[in-house]
Amino acid sequence: MLIKKEAKKKSVKVTLAKTKSVSKPVLPVKPAVALNLVRGMKDIIPPQGDLWLRMTQTAIDIATAYDFHYFETPVVEATSLFVRSLGRGTDVIDKEMYAFEDRDGGKICLRPEMTASVARSYIMQGMQTLSQPVKLWNIGPLFRYDRPQAGRYREFHQFDCETIGESAPVIDAELIAVAYNYLRDLGLTVTVRINSLGTPTDRANYLVELTGFLRGKRGYLCDDCKKRLLKNPLRVLDCKVDGCSAVVAEAPQIVDWLSETSKTFFMSVLEYLDELAIPYVLTPTLVRGLDYYTHTVFELFEDKHNETAQSALGGGGRYDLLIEQLGGQPTPASGFAIGMERVMHAVQALPNLEPQKISSKPIIFFAHLGEQARRRVLKTIEELRQNGIVVRHNLAKSSLKAQLELANKYNATHTLILGQKEVQDGTVLVRNMESGIQEIVDQNKIRQTIVKILAS
Repeated sequence: MLIKKEAKKKSVKVTLAKTKSVSKPVLPVKPAVALNLVRGMKDIIPPQGDLWLRMTQTAIDIATAYDFHYFETPVVEATSLFVRSLGRGTDVIDKEMYAFEDRDGGKICLRPEMTASVARSYIMQGMQTLSQPVKLWNIGPLFRYDRPQAGRYREFHQFDCETIGESAPVIDAELIAVAYNYLRDLGLTVTVRINSLGTPTDRANYLVELTGFLRGKRGYLCDDCKKRLLKNPLRVLDCKVDGCSAVVAEAPQIVDWLSETSKTFFMSVLEYLDELAIPYVLTPTLVRGLDYYTHTVFELFEDKHNETAQSALGGGGRYDLLIEQLGGQPTPASGFAIGMERVMHAVQALPNLEPQKISSKPIIFFAHLGEQARRRVLKTIEELRQNGIVVRHNLAKSSLKAQLELANKYNATHTLILGQKEVQDGTVLVRNMESGIQEIVDQNKIRQTIVKILAS
């Protein structure tokens, strides 16, 4: 019996050994599933991510320096918001907007631009009750079904600044200065292209003349512009097709149809830019792509040897009628947006880009009294910012009393006061806000004086 059991054990061992030696059939390997980005979308990975963060921080720094406050609006909005604000006949509405119905049958879309959303929020959230002007900034995603190319995607991001509740020309100049200096801080050399669309009455008078001219040249226009001629003739001026560009070069210019009031407004904006030494080119064909603009419109282009290769890095303008058009009270407003992807594409070749670091907690307020003083202050605050010094200010206020109240609100320890007399004398008053003691300082020593105050 013992011998039999032992034989069984050996037999099992042999069987097991034979089983281990049998080779298994090789199964075919399934091919990996191809992973592709949706057309027009992108990833941001290192080292691009590092550059993206620098660009964002630079935007935060300059927005803070110019006293803009952060805001957010949803990516999804009602389609009607953009149809009402941008207007039918624009490329954004007719060709580029991602619009669809949700499960409840509501017509919604992915926002194609920021300004209409800001205007809606201003009305709905009661921002008209805040101290005016309301200065807002944001960096966020937008969506347009556009032809993808270098620096241009169907999902893209914009650095957006809006000033709502003030109609003074200095506001347009300040926004241009913020946009221009943001790009300059990133190492780019840019030029501002600028034009005026005047008031709706100015534009209506001009459109009669322009439409008559374009009808006489209809045979030279591309198919899209022949449609625009019926829906939105102003858009023909923005066409990049060679044949249309040749026609537009001979077209009447809107500046010749501006009222005296509109011309005075526009000249004031240009005088501020002259004071700031911001390079600009008067561009009569610049109309922007949206219907809500009035008066000032502008775009920023990187300076390159090949002019035909340029594309705008950003742009903006005044939209005094938009908030009323959407159901709010008549409210002047102006703003700009800069394409972050386009900027990133432009600066990627720049070596060792380091955005300027500045303080985010200023304790100095800069007040002005009079138009000449306001122009000088706008220039000086930028010079100070470039030297790492942030000063609080409000260029829309003309009353010295109101500005000093703001200085107290910001808990400023000192206020610089520049009036007409100081402009002529080349001096500035420095007031200790606690003791009320004032001293007269040479304007060339403003920076040294502030540094000394901050170090004390």
